[in-house]
Amino acid sequence: MLTRNVTIVNKLGLHARPAALLTKTANLFDCRITIRKGDKTIDAKSILSVMTLAAKCDTELTVTADGPGEAAAMESMVSLIESGFGEEE
Repeated sequence: MLTRNVTIVNKLGLHARPAALLTKTANLFDCRITIRKGDKTIDAKSILSVMTLAAKCDTELTVTADGPGEAAAMESMVSLIESGFGEEE
């Protein structure tokens, strides 16, 4: 099991498009991926769950990957979040 803290850096936060990208990325992997914000932990493979996080810019999230391919999954998830989901400033 791998766990990393990552901060939302894009100005608009985790709105519909980034949530869809995050879910799409999570579903590429066989391992279980969860995201925690505060005391709420959700399944990263469910877009509805991801959107309920309502994570704004500068929100810290904890990403956990557990199972086959967890290292690659973690790298992909963290890279996507740290890149600001490809959004411009």
